[in-house]
Amino acid sequence: MQLIEKSILPTPWGNFCIFGFKEKKNGKNHIALLYGTIQKNVPILSRIHSECLTGDALFSLRCDCRAQLEMSMERISSEGSGILIYHRQEGRNIGLLNKIKAYALQDQGLDTVQANQKLGFSADERDFSICVSIFNILNIKKIRLLTNNPFKVQMLSDSGINIVERIPLITKKNSKNAYYLKTKSEKMGHLLSE
Repeated sequence: MQLIEKSILPTPWGNFCIFGFKEKKNGKNHIALLYGTIQKNVPILSRIHSECLTGDALFSLRCDCRAQLEMSMERISSEGSGILIYHRQEGRNIGLLNKIKAYALQDQGLDTVQANQKLGFSADERDFSICVSIFNILNIKKIRLLTNNPFKVQMLSDSGINIVERIPLITKKNSKNAYYLKTKSEKMGHLLSE
């Protein structure tokens, strides 16, 4: 992983510093949004947000991604410091076009896990080691992680990131994402209650 450049990104929640990273092996890009100052040996409020074009940019109600992104940025800003890594692994790393294929299967009654498996993928293909590299480049060793995903906590811990606290990120259900959230809870172990 290589840090390419940084700049200021004004947002509704204040000015973040945006860092652009490039994977050396494949040229894929990722970003980190840093708010405030990182204090050495103080656990920093952190969010790893996996890319979701349909939710984050196109307002899809099928998932809770945009709500989690906005809630994370607001919490980081309110806290006065923190980091959000925007993890460019669309559709739990099956890619945008396969994600649309999975949507079509979900329209036929499959849940998200079944749809991914029917397409030949596991329920979650993401690799969070990329995020570990970003934390290391930014010299972040202790974090308070905004997540409902115990797999993410375990993977980061196994890779040497000291997670001192997991902070739930619970969003409101709607009629379009209730089944999706139920599947995340029951089949993927996501902790969707405070």
